[in-house]
Amino acid sequence: MRLALLLSTLALAACASFSPPAQVSGDVLTGPNGMTLYTFDKDAAGSGKSVCNGPCATNWPPLAAPEGAKGDGAWSVITRDDGKTQWAYKGKPLYFWIKDTKPGDRTGDGFNKVWQLAKP
Repeated sequence: MRLALLLSTLALAACASFSPPAQVSGDVLTGPNGMTLYTFDKDAAGSGKSVCNGPCATNWPPLAAPEGAKGDGAWSVITRDDGKTQWAYKGKPLYFWIKDTKPGDRTGDGFNKVWQLAKP
């Protein structure tokens, strides 16, 4: 009985310890480095896939998820074509923009009419 109680307590503590991989800064999501995050209109929400690979991912680096990361609530983890993992918010993979140079930059918003600010 004590072991079962201990295990259930540990399980609840593990669930309660989820820390989102991004934060809200004003009206957008930003990564741990404070840089603005974006979504790509060509990514289908909830598909579990990113269509931004190769040279696209060079210009739009994914918000990487550590190995073994698990989503919670609006947060999920997808597996990219290269086998690496990436965070998604409300089913949409999240990216940085290589031309943003400092926190607060939003130069990728509306790029090619398919890149948007990630909104909470």
